[in-house]
Amino acid sequence: MRRTTAAACAALLAALGAGCATSGTGPTKQADANAPANLVWWSTGGDDETAAFQKAADLYARSHPGVTIKVQTLSWDDAYAKMLAASSSRSGPDLISGGMTWTIQFGLRGGMIDLRSFGIEQLKTQAQPAQWKSAVSPDGTVYGIPLDMSTEALYYRKDLLKKAGLDGPPKTWDELTADIAKLKAAGVKRPLSIDWGNLDWIGYFNFLYQAGGSFYTPDCKPSLDTPQAQRALSYWIDLYRKGGAPTDTVATPDALETGIAMVYGGNWNAKVLDTSKPKLKGKWAMAPLPAGPAGPTTFIGGRAVGVTSYSKHVQQAGDFVRFLYTDEAIDAINAESKARNVSYLPPRPDKIGDAPFPPEQSAVFGDIISTGAAAPGCPGWDESAGDVAKQLQSAILGKADMKTALSEAAKIMGRNAQ
Repeated sequence: MRRTTAAACAALLAALGAGCATSGTGPTKQADANAPANLVWWSTGGDDETAAFQKAADLYARSHPGVTIKVQTLSWDDAYAKMLAASSSRSGPDLISGGMTWTIQFGLRGGMIDLRSFGIEQLKTQAQPAQWKSAVSPDGTVYGIPLDMSTEALYYRKDLLKKAGLDGPPKTWDELTADIAKLKAAGVKRPLSIDWGNLDWIGYFNFLYQAGGSFYTPDCKPSLDTPQAQRALSYWIDLYRKGGAPTDTVATPDALETGIAMVYGGNWNAKVLDTSKPKLKGKWAMAPLPAGPAGPTTFIGGRAVGVTSYSKHVQQAGDFVRFLYTDEAIDAINAESKARNVSYLPPRPDKIGDAPFPPEQSAVFGDIISTGAAAPGCPGWDESAGDVAKQLQSAILGKADMKTALSEAAKIMGRNAQ
């Protein structure tokens, strides 16, 4: 879940001015979902993911002959800015999907409709609870719902752990610390690296929640002045300074190939490891991240999908969003994802077993997701995330002490919540 930089977002907000603050009009009275409509969906991600979502769109169109849906790809690098600009100009696509909390930010500026008018809350029981909560505005408005999931696992070299006399991967922070020492003693020069979330807020997220902390209080006040937040940052810093984790990001397949024993990496790596590094086949496995003192909570990312307030076909678009949670839609996306070797985790935990992964990998992801937590849906978070990451980096790199870095991060979050 890459984000545009906070500076870029702030500059865009300043340029758009009051236009960003327009209030939403909500869905207008329209014909039913079968009325003719040509819908455009801006999907953040890659072309293969777009093709998978297009399969669901085409399936919907077959049962709604007057409706067509064209899915268009936006890159993670500039999608947020383009969608924000569309919200201001009130022109653009009928549907959007991007970072899990994006639809909240656009909705607060009048750019999204409240999907509760389509009875969308009936889908809540099918979704992962923390991810659904992340996509819903703090006031209960549903501007978007989870479209898919992404999460993080511990990838490890079985042969290198065996060399160090380890029977399996670490299950707790204490075991991780001990195993790093054993791997070093066995001659493994780099026992650990962090891929997804390296020097970033996503990396800190795992340790923060595993320590029992959070970025915000339940009423969306910054919550980084706690012992839990400090304990998490201290442990994370030690993985770099004492554990030897590289500050330069090394992609998970490359890390394992070059002799790094354990890697914190995103679920998509499971799809590419054997094909991109065939010499590693049979030498690697994956497990949930080591649990902290408060438990095994791991970050759940993914995309949220919603309907824009400026769409001329909100009835059809809203009905299609509901359709995306049906078995037919998820099965279609699963099948195309498998054909294209795309790492797709459906928004319904009960369908993870049907995802395009081997059963043993799906079981690991199911275990991780059962206790996962998602990004905060508080106002201003997406504008804050990049600068929060910079403060965390300053602590890891020794440019600021831990308490100062957390204090400055909290101030950023507080200002952007105004």
